[in-house]
Amino acid sequence: MSDSYYVFPAVRGIQAGKEFYTAMFPLKLIPELFREVNIPLVPPNLRAQRILNKRRIPEIKKYILENPYTYVFSSITISVDGNMEFEPVGEEDYQIGKLKIDKNSRIVINDGQHRIEAIKQALQENPRLAYETISVVVFLDLGLKRSQQIFTDLNRYSVKPTPSISILYDYRDQMAELARYLAENVYYFKGLVEYEKSSISNRSHKLFTLSSIYHATKELLGKKGSKIEISDRERTLSLEFWEKVGSNIPEWEKIKKGELAPYKVRREYIHSHGLFLNAIAIVGRVIITNQLDLQEILSRLRNINWHRSNPDWEGIALNKGRLSKANVSVKATANFILKKILGEEYVLQI
Repeated sequence: MSDSYYVFPAVRGIQAGKEFYTAMFPLKLIPELFREVNIPLVPPNLRAQRILNKRRIPEIKKYILENPYTYVFSSITISVDGNMEFEPVGEEDYQIGKLKIDKNSRIVINDGQHRIEAIKQALQENPRLAYETISVVVFLDLGLKRSQQIFTDLNRYSVKPTPSISILYDYRDQMAELARYLAENVYYFKGLVEYEKSSISNRSHKLFTLSSIYHATKELLGKKGSKIEISDRERTLSLEFWEKVGSNIPEWEKIKKGELAPYKVRREYIHSHGLFLNAIAIVGRVIITNQLDLQEILSRLRNINWHRSNPDWEGIALNKGRLSKANVSVKATANFILKKILGEEYVLQI
């Protein structure tokens, strides 16, 4: 690195007829290169980025520090307003070389400002990160309008993964691992779990989403936050609970035997939706907390009329005939079940 230029290993490419570069930036240079990520006083029409949301930074920093050997970041995208030169390594390899950026250049962050701020803070707590790198896509700054357009285009088609597929692919979260285990090993879940979509279509042959099993089991075990540890006892208890619930819902048994189609059961019954899973998980926690007989209490589920035509569900699980996913409806459904199988003394305050 010279006194007046930053020099980075880079690859040159072409997009929309214009040169751009993918370079490797050492993390130790991030604080120097990006001293001021965002200036809130600048009006939106004069900025190339949205305002930095400082509440996001601690979560990203924590992710880096807690996963120093497995963290992954996608490329940051910047535009450079200043002198920039690309030197290929040779005549044949003209697309591989060194990218030189004048130290007096103005750098605009098109995408990645929250990652940059998190890296800055993580470096303060773990200086060893200084020797790692992050890939940076570099464009020549052609003015504010171009930078604003780059920001818009980068975010135009970005789609956040569904909760279910995020759980399916998450191997750090023990709660996610437990949800996958239950989906594959609970008799009444196996083969009936939607692993990708966040909802189930009307004609689907699936019964529950993976995310609904995840959140319901988290409720059952009384787990809070994102850093969760699951004991062998909790794993066994979760499996036992969902098996006992399923064995006391005749329609679930008929689905497994091929006597009923899942979509017909979902259309006609309360007990085949995420609302029910969360509600019965609350009930399960009450039973376990009070050290009651799980098998004996859950056998009383057979005495409840789960059909949506049952007028008792209106204002509880249903709102004007439509299933409600609101938290207050989940708690009301849990209380309805508790009244039926345990009595008024076990009803929770909403």
